[in-house]
Amino acid sequence: MVLVKFFAIKTIKGITWNHSRAFPPLVAASQRYEELHSDIRIHWDKRTLDEFGHRPVDQLINDYDLIVIDHPWAGFCFSRNIVLDIRSLLSSAQWDDLAKNCIGASFESYVFQNKLLAIPIDIAAPAPSWRPDLMEINDLQLPATWNDLISLADKEMAIMPGFGPDLFLNWMMLLYALDAHPFESHEIIAEKEKAMEAMVMMKRLAESMPEEIFNWNPIIVAELMTQNDKYAYCCFAYSYGNYCRPSFVNKPLKYGNLVQLHGKQLRSILGGTGISISAGCKDIELALDFSLYCASAQVQSNIYTYAGGQPVRKEAWLSNDLITFTGGFFSDSLTAHETALIRPRYSGYVALQEKAGIPLQQFIKGELSADSAWEIIGKSYRKNQSLKS
Repeated sequence: MVLVKFFAIKTIKGITWNHSRAFPPLVAASQRYEELHSDIRIHWDKRTLDEFGHRPVDQLINDYDLIVIDHPWAGFCFSRNIVLDIRSLLSSAQWDDLAKNCIGASFESYVFQNKLLAIPIDIAAPAPSWRPDLMEINDLQLPATWNDLISLADKEMAIMPGFGPDLFLNWMMLLYALDAHPFESHEIIAEKEKAMEAMVMMKRLAESMPEEIFNWNPIIVAELMTQNDKYAYCCFAYSYGNYCRPSFVNKPLKYGNLVQLHGKQLRSILGGTGISISAGCKDIELALDFSLYCASAQVQSNIYTYAGGQPVRKEAWLSNDLITFTGGFFSDSLTAHETALIRPRYSGYVALQEKAGIPLQQFIKGELSADSAWEIIGKSYRKNQSLKS
């Protein structure tokens, strides 16, 4: 008589966003994890990039065990007990490994009020990108300074995403560069004179760009640049290294580091993602083990990257084996990612990021005066501050 052994199948479910940088690497890692654990099943859903950035996370906890998230959600999530504090689940060795081996401030960004929002798996930051072939054909030089950037934009060969949140975050980059002390006061978002100077700088940069940019996010820009030959250069957009890969597009981009302003290199605003464990998670031990598996050096440097991911681990970014495969993305844009700045993470911040970009759009289009745009942003900011917790 043959005895058949049955295993109880454990299943967890996660959600990420809809792009080749996000969905396929998690599916690939999950498939391999299942092969190593025959009693496990991991399912992934996806949502749009805008939903990922701005749809409240509390709408997901009843349906998902794992939530791919970015760091500005920390205050919102912890104030409402939406996700687990992962710090309490990690050993000292696991904590130290992540803290030591994640690029730039990516690990630190998820540490909020001594709690850990997520296990980092991905890093991104606004960085310039360009088509090397078009730059050469049109006899264009890569800009080194802000004035060089303006000159290139005036040739109508440069674009940038003008979607509201992207404008706001790139304006924030200039606030830091101009030493406008953003987010230090409860009454004003930054020093008015320098904040308005940054608004004028953004408007001047966009002067020769098509109005369509205000509907473009970084993915649309990257697709546009790799599918036609109209634009040679993107001033700054959240990085999608897939578009550097010869295996992914026929006309690859190159990414690099930001230009200088007043003699100092710009520092953009950190993006990227981590895996949070929902407060409604059905199997916390499994969720944690899989998240750490995705964040391990071995997976990040192999399955995760080769399946389309943009890993957070230094081991992947410094791997000689990945230089050719990634079209040089890691080595070319490392500084831009290492120096990127953390966004505010208080409860309510995400709503400001979404709304404050609208008056910036209207100012750049010429539909609002600088004073009017400043007043609207100020009102949004003061209202937003009341949501802090």
